[in-house]
Amino acid sequence: QVQLVESGGGLVQPGGSLRLSCAASRSTFDINDMGWYRQAPGKERELVAVITSSGSTNYADSVKGRFTISRDNAKSTLYLQMNSLKPEDTAVYCCNAVYWGFTYWGQGTQVTVSS
Repeated sequence: QVQLVESGGGLVQPGGSLRLSCAASRSTFDINDMGWYRQAPGKERELVAVITSSGSTNYADSVKGRFTISRDNAKSTLYLQMNSLKPEDTAVYCCNAVYWGFTYWGQGTQVTVSS
Protein backbone atom coordinates (compact mmCIF):
# COMPACT_ATOMS: atom_id res chain seq x y z
CA GLN A 1 0.00 0.00 0.00
CA VAL A 2 0.94 3.63 -0.51
CA GLN A 3 -0.40 6.61 1.42
CA LEU A 4 -0.11 9.97 -0.27
CA VAL A 5 -0.41 13.36 1.41
CA GLU A 6 -0.56 16.58 -0.60
CA SER A 7 0.39 20.03 0.61
CA GLY A 8 1.12 23.48 -0.77
CA GLY A 9 -2.27 24.57 -2.00
CA GLY A 10 -3.80 27.93 -1.23
CA LEU A 11 -5.07 31.20 -2.59
CA VAL A 12 -2.94 32.98 -5.18
CA GLN A 13 -3.49 35.90 -7.54
CA PRO A 14 -3.57 35.41 -11.30
CA GLY A 15 -0.04 35.24 -12.64
CA GLY A 16 1.29 33.91 -9.36
CA SER A 17 3.02 30.63 -8.52
CA LEU A 18 2.56 27.71 -6.16
CA ARG A 19 4.45 24.49 -5.59
CA LEU A 20 2.47 21.43 -4.59
CA SER A 21 4.08 18.51 -2.80
CA CYS A 22 2.90 14.93 -2.46
CA ALA A 23 4.64 12.88 0.22
CA ALA A 24 4.52 9.11 -0.18
CA SER A 25 4.56 6.62 2.68
CA ARG A 26 7.04 4.35 0.93
CA SER A 27 10.08 4.93 -1.20
CA THR A 28 9.17 6.29 -4.60
CA PHE A 29 12.06 4.29 -6.03
CA ASP A 30 9.55 1.42 -5.91
CA ILE A 31 6.70 3.36 -7.53
CA ASN A 32 6.07 3.44 -11.25
CA ASP A 33 4.05 6.32 -12.67
CA MET A 34 3.06 9.23 -10.47
CA GLY A 35 0.80 12.03 -11.47
CA TRP A 36 -1.24 15.08 -10.62
CA TYR A 37 -4.92 15.39 -11.40
CA ARG A 38 -7.39 18.15 -10.69
CA GLN A 39 -11.13 18.55 -10.36
CA ALA A 40 -12.92 21.86 -10.56
CA PRO A 41 -16.47 22.33 -9.22
CA GLY A 42 -19.00 20.81 -11.58
CA LYS A 43 -16.33 19.29 -13.80
CA GLU A 44 -14.80 15.87 -14.21
CA ARG A 45 -11.37 15.06 -12.87
CA GLU A 46 -8.67 15.69 -15.45
CA LEU A 47 -5.04 14.78 -15.85
CA VAL A 48 -2.59 17.60 -15.22
CA ALA A 49 0.78 15.88 -15.52
CA VAL A 50 2.43 12.49 -15.12
CA ILE A 51 5.99 11.34 -14.58
CA THR A 52 7.32 7.84 -15.02
CA SER A 53 9.89 6.06 -12.89
CA SER A 54 12.50 6.93 -15.52
CA GLY A 55 11.60 10.61 -15.43
CA SER A 56 9.60 10.94 -18.63
CA THR A 57 6.84 13.51 -18.36
CA ASN A 58 3.57 14.31 -20.04
CA TYR A 59 1.32 17.35 -19.57
CA ALA A 60 -2.19 18.44 -20.36
CA ASP A 61 -2.18 20.99 -23.18
CA SER A 62 -3.73 23.56 -20.86
CA VAL A 63 -0.70 23.59 -18.54
CA LYS A 64 2.21 23.00 -20.93
CA GLY A 65 4.89 25.63 -20.48
CA ARG A 66 3.46 26.75 -17.14
CA PHE A 67 3.57 23.66 -14.90
CA THR A 68 6.47 21.33 -14.16
CA ILE A 69 6.17 17.91 -12.57
CA SER A 70 9.13 16.34 -10.80
CA ARG A 71 9.88 13.64 -8.28
CA ASP A 72 12.58 13.35 -5.64
CA ASN A 73 12.93 9.65 -4.90
CA ALA A 74 15.39 10.31 -2.07
CA LYS A 75 12.64 12.27 -0.31
CA SER A 76 9.78 10.06 -1.54
CA THR A 77 8.04 13.18 -2.78
CA LEU A 78 6.30 14.27 -5.95
CA TYR A 79 6.12 17.96 -6.87
CA LEU A 80 4.12 20.21 -9.15
CA GLN A 81 5.55 23.66 -9.79
CA MET A 82 2.77 25.90 -11.09
CA ASN A 83 3.63 29.25 -12.66
CA SER A 84 1.56 31.89 -14.45
CA LEU A 85 -1.54 30.63 -12.73
CA LYS A 86 -4.94 31.46 -14.20
CA PRO A 87 -8.40 31.51 -12.62
CA GLU A 88 -9.26 28.42 -14.66
CA ASP A 89 -6.57 26.51 -12.77
CA THR A 90 -8.75 26.70 -9.66
CA ALA A 91 -9.47 23.14 -8.53
CA VAL A 92 -8.70 20.46 -5.99
CA TYR A 93 -5.38 18.92 -6.98
CA CYS A 94 -4.71 15.27 -6.15
CA CYS A 95 -1.64 13.15 -6.65
CA ASN A 96 -1.65 9.49 -7.51
CA ALA A 97 0.83 6.64 -7.67
CA VAL A 98 0.84 3.32 -9.48
CA TYR A 99 2.40 0.57 -7.37
CA TRP A 100 2.29 -3.10 -8.27
CA GLY A 101 -0.64 -2.51 -10.60
CA PHE A 102 -2.75 -0.65 -8.06
CA THR A 103 -3.46 3.07 -8.18
CA TYR A 104 -3.42 5.06 -4.96
CA TRP A 105 -4.76 8.57 -4.42
CA GLY A 106 -4.17 11.36 -1.98
CA GLN A 107 -6.94 13.43 -0.40
CA GLY A 108 -6.21 16.53 -2.44
CA THR A 109 -5.27 20.15 -1.82
CA GLN A 110 -7.30 23.17 -2.87
CA VAL A 111 -5.80 25.69 -5.28
CA THR A 112 -7.72 28.91 -5.78
CA VAL A 113 -6.58 31.51 -8.30
CA SER A 114 -8.39 34.78 -7.77
CA SER A 115 -7.78 38.47 -7.41
